[in-house]
Amino acid sequence: MKRVLLATVLFFLLADGFSQSLSKITIAGRGQVEVFAFALPENVQLYLTKDGNILKWGFDKYIGYQENYNNDLEPYVGRVEYYTQNDDVALRGRVKYIGNTLLTYYASYENDALKGKLKAIGPTSIDYYLNYEDEACRGFIKKIGSLAINWYASYENEDIKGKLKNVGATLLSYYGSFEDKAYRGKIKSIGQYNITYYSSFELYSGSMKTGNTVMNVGGVKYYIKNY
Repeated sequence: MKRVLLATVLFFLLADGFSQSLSKITIAGRGQVEVFAFALPENVQLYLTKDGNILKWGFDKYIGYQENYNNDLEPYVGRVEYYTQNDDVALRGRVKYIGNTLLTYYASYENDALKGKLKAIGPTSIDYYLNYEDEACRGFIKKIGSLAINWYASYENEDIKGKLKNVGATLLSYYGSFEDKAYRGKIKSIGQYNITYYSSFELYSGSMKTGNTVMNVGGVKYYIKNY
């Protein structure tokens, strides 16, 4: 009986830990990251910008049925708490709990480049590039838990610099400024998956020709907007 109870407790602890993991990255038509999405319990999604600001959160009614192509979220009717005026000035008014998930932020006494940014979603910590690092990625997310996030540096091709380079072991590449104008800057590959587009001389110019708009690579879902 004790073993059954212990196994049950471990199951829920592990489920809760995984439920705050990175679930989806949305990439716009010209290759810019729009959203880092995190899965919370109760089919709640938390959308974070690449520089650590919460864009929105809410109930995702599409989970388990179809892809949420518009990143639409419905209001979450469960527990929501905020930091109060008694908390650190960098935290005041920010959301503290969504359900049982605690959100923490970098305080006012920490590095100026970090204060006010989201520090952790439950047990999942978030780190950022600081002001002394390459200008193309300053302030951007550097690490999610143990997952390293890298961006193309300022010395790279004009249509590539500042774009997402890799998520852990998954490498992303893009069409550079020397490519056809219909798809320069667009995502070219994610891991082993390649994407091509119709050229400026073809019908449906710039639209995706081969590849998938949604793909799972390295445990993360990537949604590529085709506009």
